[in-house]
Amino acid sequence: MDISENRDEHNLIRDLKDTLDKEKNEQLKDIIVSSIYAKAEEIASDVVVKESNRKIDWDQKLDDILTSKYSGFPIMFLLLGVIFWITIVGSNYPSEMLSNLFFGIEDHLTGWLISISTPQWLHGILILGIYRTLAWVVSVMLPPMAIFFPLFTFLEDLGYLPRVAFNLDRLFKKAGAHGKQSLTMSMGFGCNAAGIIACRIIESPRERLIAMLTNNFVPCNGRFPTLIAMSTILLGGLVASRFSNLAASLFVSVLVLISVIVTLAISWLLSKTWLKGVPSSFTLELPPYRKPQFGRILYTSIIDRTIFVLGRAVVIAAPAGIIIWLLANINVGGISMLNHSAAFLQPFANLIGLDGFILMAFILGLPANEIVLPILIMSYMSEGAMLELNSIRAMKELFIANNWTWLTTLNVMLFTLFHFPCGTTLWTIKKECGSNKWTLFSAVMPTVVGVTILFVITQLVRFLGLA
Repeated sequence: MDISENRDEHNLIRDLKDTLDKEKNEQLKDIIVSSIYAKAEEIASDVVVKESNRKIDWDQKLDDILTSKYSGFPIMFLLLGVIFWITIVGSNYPSEMLSNLFFGIEDHLTGWLISISTPQWLHGILILGIYRTLAWVVSVMLPPMAIFFPLFTFLEDLGYLPRVAFNLDRLFKKAGAHGKQSLTMSMGFGCNAAGIIACRIIESPRERLIAMLTNNFVPCNGRFPTLIAMSTILLGGLVASRFSNLAASLFVSVLVLISVIVTLAISWLLSKTWLKGVPSSFTLELPPYRKPQFGRILYTSIIDRTIFVLGRAVVIAAPAGIIIWLLANINVGGISMLNHSAAFLQPFANLIGLDGFILMAFILGLPANEIVLPILIMSYMSEGAMLELNSIRAMKELFIANNWTWLTTLNVMLFTLFHFPCGTTLWTIKKECGSNKWTLFSAVMPTVVGVTILFVITQLVRFLGLA
């Protein structure tokens, strides 16, 4: 090829690039990279002699299935769904055991404090405030994390998670985000704080920030108990009792799917407004499948993730227990501060189909989503400490007695999905991005989304006379 031919090709490529916009330039990069790999494979096939009795390339055969545009997504959702189901079902028994253990210890601590003539107010702060809050947080948070993180780390060590990123890369790129955000989003189902930490794998600061700001839109394990209880209450009277658990599970799955769609939508909105930019190129070489190292899996999932996140939650939940107890026990004019606060919030709460006590439960549940329901039950029963009813039926009767309708239940579920992150997640966002502005934005944005959704649904339902 002579110099003039080289010059003509160079001019042609230059003219072509000048006529393409940014999006097409990204497509051109993908085409160039793909052609390079195809050429390398062609050269390798010409010069490498393969033995006739060569073993089957199982990695390639698995990738043909796991990354196929037809089977890749169904298998991906099935695997994540199985992990999700194992986490929920498997955490019930250890959560109950830990709860019984902690509240058994509480009885002994109470007896000991009484024996040394401890003032009632001090017993209330130490036991009914701090200790009981910590007991709820640990007993509800620890088992799901101890199950979800090892299972998730197992897929990571096996080499499957890069295939998940490969499958979802196109969707997140269309949303102006990074394909690796699919991995950080999946981590958020176990714990949003852990999902925020996982955003470190995204090299681009802009796309890393998008991933951090939107991680809270997927529900963490602390919100699943509320979602499951509310869906059981909502659907329990609409289907036969033997199908109620299945119907509730399907409804929660639909809500999870909605949360993923909203994550993509908000990521796209951020990439087109406050965090404009072209999605960075994500050329992923799929690593070979590996034999999982169970020692490494246990250490990474338990020490680096579970204990780390739980430690932060405990630090935040302890002082919150004091505040909750004080609000419930300090009276002004014969009415507790908790009731005064709920009455103040009532007009706004009514606009979005809730009540003042529900909003107060979410506000006081800032330290940990696990304590929202206990606070709400405590408020309705006018008790001075957090507690839990012994059955979903009893909970439903309590809520109906406090003027709940099907719309109230649905709105509680939606607000559980779309509201400010817990204190642990906010602290983690501040540590990771180092910005007070973006930390505040990460709290305001999902709350505005949730309030808007609730307002539209409530006003529409009331206009149609359905509730």
